Amino acid sequence: MNRISQIFSRLRKEGRKALIPYITPEFPVRGATVPVLRAAADAGADMIELGIPFSDPIADGATIQHSSHVALENGVTISAVLSAVKEFRRSSDVPVLLMGYINPILQFGIKKFAGSAKEAGVDGVIVPDLPPEEAGELMGWSRESGLSNVFMIAPTTRDDRIRLIDEASTDFSYCVSLTGVTGARASLESNGSLDAFLARVRKIAKKPFVVGFGLSTREHVEQVWRVADGAVVGSALISRMATAQTPEDAAKAAGEFITSLRHTHGK
Repeated sequence: MNRISQIFSRLRKEGRKALIPYITPEFPVRGATVPVLRAAADAGADMIELGIPFSDPIADGATIQHSSHVALENGVTISAVLSAVKEFRRSSDVPVLLMGYINPILQFGIKKFAGSAKEAGVDGVIVPDLPPEEAGELMGWSRESGLSNVFMIAPTTRDDRIRLIDEASTDFSYCVSLTGVTGARASLESNGSLDAFLARVRKIAKKPFVVGFGLSTREHVEQVWRVADGAVVGSALISRMATAQTPEDAAKAAGEFITSLRHTHGK
């Protein structure tokens, strides 16, 4: 049993749901990655998504696009991301999933990427622009290296495809809360469409699933926790960290915001 499956098993026994922050490495300043990872773990993150910055992040809105640009300007590479995870692993067992696009992974080399990720202490990989039908090589080397593959389910996804994505995902799948890009929003769908979508996934999926895109408040987290197994918060967290001038300030901002997303149910 890997760290991800252990987390879901433990949360089920405790009657809790997962809180999963998304972090852009080396944002907003150089040296912030490991302090922010540690702050997230200390604040109660059950898993952490760590981005692999890319110059053309098609699934991301303005906030994460900007943070990715800053990260690239600060010299972030896949090797640098893996080094940060390796350092984080010295003090924490919180699962880390890398979320990035296929182009940088192809340039790095899929076999090398999977092996290096596992060696660094990475637990899984989310590649938004790689559907299961085209992910055979990545899935093969991920299995070889013990990495979890996570595929995405959109509100427009047909029932048969939900079933396919659920089967292809190693430990859990990732539901996109809306048809659009990432970005904090004042409210989630208020006409019941999100709840209906998640109820449909719950009926079909055999594995756990989490929800991301647009979640920015504790109320949003609570809303998706009612149906899903976890909530992902990214852009709102990135925005809270944006004005930090030092790694310590970035870590403090991240920790305070992640703590605020927890309520009594999740403690």
